[in-house]
Amino acid sequence: MRQHPTPRTRSPKLAEPVLALLDLLGHRWALRVLWELRGESLSFRALQARCGGVSPTVLNTRLAELRAAGIVDLALGQGYGLSGSGRTLLAGLAPLRGWATRWMGRARPAKAAKARARIKRRS
Repeated sequence: MRQHPTPRTRSPKLAEPVLALLDLLGHRWALRVLWELRGESLSFRALQARCGGVSPTVLNTRLAELRAAGIVDLALGQGYGLSGSGRTLLAGLAPLRGWATRWMGRARPAKAAKARARIKRRS
């Protein structure tokens, strides 16, 4: 099994694995990239289009970070996709979808509508 370097965190105090992961996933667009790669591998341009609004520089940086962490792979001719580790991570985050759905249902209707509109514009 190939060992991946420990992802650099913004703070040297973040030595705990969960905190290091949260720091990595807390970077702009990181979770959106993982979400968009959930079903299939995508070329850089296709991934950028799916993420709607991410600059090429930021997307390139996020992909480099996620590749260095062993979460995303790049296969020639196939594009970017989740590694086995990335698929496991996404499966671990799956309960958030149910929680988010319940949360949106409890939110006041006006706030929920605004949140849905923001999400739709990004897609």
